[in-house]
Amino acid sequence: MGKGEPSIPDEEWERFLREAEAGTAGAPEEPSARARMVAQRLREETGGQEPWRSGQPARRQRSKGWYAIGVLVAVALAVVALDPGRVAGWFGGGGGGAEGGGSAPLAVESKRPSQPPPTEAAAQQPTVEQPFRGSPAAQWGDGTAGIGLPGARATGWMSKKQVAQALEKSRDFLAESSLDPGVLRGERPEKAIALINPRQSDVQDYLTAAFRSPSRKNDPLLLFSRFEKTKVRLVGDVVKTRGRITYREGERGAVEVTTDVTYVYPVVRAAAGSDEVARTIVRREVVMSWDDPAKVVIEPGTFSLVSYKVDTTNGGCDTFTGYLTPKFSAERAASRPGDGAEVDPYDRSTSMEARMRKAGDAGCGTATRS
Repeated sequence: MGKGEPSIPDEEWERFLREAEAGTAGAPEEPSARARMVAQRLREETGGQEPWRSGQPARRQRSKGWYAIGVLVAVALAVVALDPGRVAGWFGGGGGGAEGGGSAPLAVESKRPSQPPPTEAAAQQPTVEQPFRGSPAAQWGDGTAGIGLPGARATGWMSKKQVAQALEKSRDFLAESSLDPGVLRGERPEKAIALINPRQSDVQDYLTAAFRSPSRKNDPLLLFSRFEKTKVRLVGDVVKTRGRITYREGERGAVEVTTDVTYVYPVVRAAAGSDEVARTIVRREVVMSWDDPAKVVIEPGTFSLVSYKVDTTNGGCDTFTGYLTPKFSAERAASRPGDGAEVDPYDRSTSMEARMRKAGDAGCGTATRS
């Protein structure tokens, strides 16, 4: 799925981490993170629209000798009222070029845009051959090619080379959690989970519960994109993305990496011969802490989860099955319009924090386009 250039070998990564750990006999206690989601229950989605869900955790709280991460997620589900001509912006199987419009692909996002992308012509509707047709996503990158990676510099406890490796592995997590074909078909994201610090026992407990018995409190969709393969299948082999990765020095000299990426998934019903394209749009902000093993007990090559926020369009409104559940025209026609705020799922000019504030407790909102 376009995972980009190979990263620095894991052996080298583990070697310098082991070297960093050497001589740290007084290392602190194991970190802990409380993965709990207190969700605002919203009105059940009604058709004719495409839902978006917003999840937001609390900031990591500092505790002496270990990290306690309080994850407080407010879930807001929006329903999108779309007339047939307004459905635009579907993910297309094939290359990374623009579909149907002749526009050149956009450069990778290096900073937050100042405004939303322009609205395309309503007549340009998606097809199986051109699932991104008429959508801003037609000009986005394929897979990890659409995720901006900054230049590395020595930061906190890490050298320039180590920061470069942490950034590569952060992008690997995005690929394994939101782009991997098997994970998108509903498989457990083992490779992505393996990158999360196993010493964060509460996070590990959350992950176990999320895949065993998904619920509002334990929802795997907050970190991973999954579809139920018996109900829908992806169109083609490309997921369009737009976003960027940034970093700074965090607590105890850690390298804190923030990822803010929008993913566009085109799907059809799983039944043979289905050709009506729907799309699900997911924007996630995940903050990871690549901790100094001299100060925090952590497995080499893993990060501590700091926080995450998620905003979903047409992925299921107030449903917690562990899978994204897009609606098609028949379900939309039978549904009621949402009563929440309007949201443009392609608008990246607004931070996730501002998006969460706008969603608030309003219930099901309306996506202005798909």
